[in-house]
Amino acid sequence: MAELITVEDPDDPRLHDYTDLTDVELRRRREPAEGLFIAEGEKVIRRAREAGYETRSMLLSAKWVDAMRDVIDELTAPVHVVSPELAERVTGYHVHRGALASMQRKPLPTAPDLLRTARRVAVMESVNDHTNIGAIFRSAAALGMDAVLLSPDCADPLYRRSVKVSMGAVFSVPYARLDTWPGGLEPVRAAGFTLLALTPDERAKTLDEAAPHRMDRVALMLGAEGSGLTPRALKAADEWVRIPMSHNVDSLNVGAAAAVAFYAVATAHPRQ
Repeated sequence: MAELITVEDPDDPRLHDYTDLTDVELRRRREPAEGLFIAEGEKVIRRAREAGYETRSMLLSAKWVDAMRDVIDELTAPVHVVSPELAERVTGYHVHRGALASMQRKPLPTAPDLLRTARRVAVMESVNDHTNIGAIFRSAAALGMDAVLLSPDCADPLYRRSVKVSMGAVFSVPYARLDTWPGGLEPVRAAGFTLLALTPDERAKTLDEAAPHRMDRVALMLGAEGSGLTPRALKAADEWVRIPMSHNVDSLNVGAAAAVAFYAVATAHPRQ
């Protein structure tokens, strides 16, 4: 059983993993370098553990100790019990869910490892908004995508905000980071995938016209919010596809567009 440790000093070095959680640039550098990520909220913590991530420690407000008792009983890692006020001083924000856990990262698989068994893959280029990353992973999990590939400059899916928005779906969908871009797409094509670039360009086929649900292997390429896929990425694609729009709307948020497109490429689509 884990040791319950009451902490009253915000500068206590045992709380190091939880400091400055709102400093995005600091955490982007620190978390991967130190091999950790932060899970926030009871459901997300439980899903991270179910996915096999090792708990380094927990930070709980007193009222969450009973709710997390079964998890605590399984731990050997320390559980730090703090007041809501102290949690806010340490993390830099109001921890309204009352439960945080520092988790140990696992080595990422390689893209070739994922592609051996996948049929439906999402490929993100330069998606740096953590909310969008989380939303895309949540849709990928819900709509049957097998894996996610990230360009080298995509944001970290295990950043606290991404994990929280995904409701832990980042633990359900395997992902890998490509070493080069767009050169890293060639092994995807060589593995038998058709590279479909999602774009609002009128020259693109609609998803219905392209019928990706009938293709054997599909890699759906998604670009960053606003700018979309770069010209280099569009050139590397096998085909351009778009979501038809009404009422003079020219595009959707990338998270919403991803959900629509994932449904269109899903292997369990009723039009098959």
